[in-house]
Amino acid sequence: MAAAVSADKNVVGLLNGLAKRQFFGESEITDSFLKVELFPDLTDEEFEAMLGKYELLLRNIVASDMDFNQLEAFLTSQTKKREGALKLEQAAAFMKFWKSQKTKIHDSLVQKASWNNKLKDVSWRIDLKTQARSIEQINTPVAIVEMQVENAATRHNGKNGNKDVDIFQFEMDESQINKLVSNIEDIEKQLASYAQS
Repeated sequence: MAAAVSADKNVVGLLNGLAKRQFFGESEITDSFLKVELFPDLTDEEFEAMLGKYELLLRNIVASDMDFNQLEAFLTSQTKKREGALKLEQAAAFMKFWKSQKTKIHDSLVQKASWNNKLKDVSWRIDLKTQARSIEQINTPVAIVEMQVENAATRHNGKNGNKDVDIFQFEMDESQINKLVSNIEDIEKQLASYAQS
């Protein structure tokens, strides 16, 4: 039983090492380092075969951004293969790894994939105008909008914090809000049509 727990821990460690190298840019994690630290008893050929198999499984899991039900079905199918099947302890290690790393890996990939400035937050409120150039504009509703936009260069240089977040504030009257809502509805329709095709 202790050997199974140790093997489970080593598989999780190997997956964490692969994730750090592939998704978080820690290039100093080499195959030989992983072998020496986690599986020193395996031959080089056995370790390379296991490493290739785990890298492929990990790429499939990440590329599909599997939820936990999908992952469970996927791992179950991997344990039932005739050749090269995962052991139940190894499947459990993949599940444990994915539960702890799914969000971090997803966020890392999203961050790497966005090349423009990123909308971080939007807040708004409705006020009534109390001063205006003409009497007809007084007591008309107006939306006060605040947008926080994160600078893309800051994200890609690995800096964190709110140092390079630009804040934009502006007002919108009823006709501008209606136009914005209409544009958002058009965007949703376009996205829905792309998703269906």
